[in-house]
Amino acid sequence: MADPVEDPERAALPDPSDTARALALCVVEILSGAREVDSVARWISDDVHRHLQQRAALAARNRSAMRLPRARPVLRAERVVTCSPADGVVEATVVVHGRSHARAVAIRLEVRNERWRATAVGVL
Repeated sequence: MADPVEDPERAALPDPSDTARALALCVVEILSGAREVDSVARWISDDVHRHLQQRAALAARNRSAMRLPRARPVLRAERVVTCSPADGVVEATVVVHGRSHARAVAIRLEVRNERWRATAVGVL
């Protein structure tokens, strides 16, 4: 497994752990209805954008059916685990804790246009 900082082309990029942590928090906020998907559009691929739009719409319907208010969650991201399966690719798992439960967010980051972009996101 290659260390992301060892690659000279990626040395100028921000730490992928920091990017994964910030994006994981944003994804959980999107699913809770506290943030719009478009607010992270520059960090995600078109496929991830469509996926998050669908998940956010489903979550909004569920909240509406259960008559739950849309509220900004209190979140903290802990334990970020990364690995680099190929040059220009980092896969990360971030544990995001809310008041009532924790979620694992899996993110695949790839170097696109000299910055990290998420090309896959999964939330458990």
